[in-house]
Amino acid sequence: MQRDRDAISKIQSIAEKVYNDFKNSEIPCITLPTRTKSNIVFSEKHSVWKYGKNLSKRSAKTLDGAYMLLRTMYIVEFIKQMIENKKSSTLREMYYISEGWSLAKFNSQQESDSLAEDLEVITGCLREDFKLRPEEDGARIIGNIVIEEVTRTGVKRKIHCQDDVGDAGYSIPYNVEPEKISFKKYDADFVLAVETGGMFDRLVENGFDEKSRAILVHLKGQPARSTRRLLKRLNEELGLPVLVFTDCDPWSYRIFASVAYGAIKTAHISEYLATPAAQFLGVTPSDIVNYELPTDDLTKEDINALKSELSDPRFQDEFWKGEIKLQLQLGKKSEQQALAKYGLDYVTDTYLPEKLSEMGIIK
Repeated sequence: MQRDRDAISKIQSIAEKVYNDFKNSEIPCITLPTRTKSNIVFSEKHSVWKYGKNLSKRSAKTLDGAYMLLRTMYIVEFIKQMIENKKSSTLREMYYISEGWSLAKFNSQQESDSLAEDLEVITGCLREDFKLRPEEDGARIIGNIVIEEVTRTGVKRKIHCQDDVGDAGYSIPYNVEPEKISFKKYDADFVLAVETGGMFDRLVENGFDEKSRAILVHLKGQPARSTRRLLKRLNEELGLPVLVFTDCDPWSYRIFASVAYGAIKTAHISEYLATPAAQFLGVTPSDIVNYELPTDDLTKEDINALKSELSDPRFQDEFWKGEIKLQLQLGKKSEQQALAKYGLDYVTDTYLPEKLSEMGIIK
């Protein structure tokens, strides 16, 4: 498979760079974009936020740098063997496998996860090309759409995401590329991506997907890459608007940002994961006032996060500046489930229809 050959070629080039540095009596080093908020810039071409021109160097000049390069060489060999042997590994398994790498073993999984992301940045390949799988299971879908999935035995199976699933819905696999799943038929007007499981279940129980011709997607908090990729495909291939429905707090705004603008840690593949056309539906700080929602006080961490978002390039339009400043003024946050103050049907009978009408999604 060409993608496998390309992945091997690109990771081997990293090892060759380090080898040539040694051969030329130079201190081995690897250069990559600085992966920070201050180094993300808007790509006019892709309408997403990507890493800018600031670079950082990982060099064997320091002990920590030498350890990093040693671990990199071990991972390059590990990935190459997996591709050649048609195996795959979870990120967690890779961390534990490093226990057998002597001085190259990782001190934490965060270290191994970050290095896997570095390899994506350097090579331009995806984690999936390296046969590395995430730990999290897929999010869920319920709606009037038929998905054809290639099973583990290579058989194609069609699944209607209302008629052929239970209350939990269709579980999104970690690989959602066209060779794995395709959309065969659908009858819906928009996609509603929902942060919490409780609200997703409420919408399903109230039949919101059927009554409002919606495809419901459970984000499971900060959405997995496969979930973001699927939302992008639903939007671009089917032309369906994507709306994001979250809690009213700074961490939920970042969930939306990862869907619409791209996450800082995956800015190198934002054009692959992000859906620039996605819109934030709520809950907003204005909703706290307009719907007189129950609230909790902002914590110190919440306040710091909101202030940080005021300088985040992804939150610079007038909507976000206004809502974040209002929330700081209120000193309050709220949850999706706070809408239950008015009864279990209020969110589907009143709140969502009003918001969707305001946004021009429904008439």
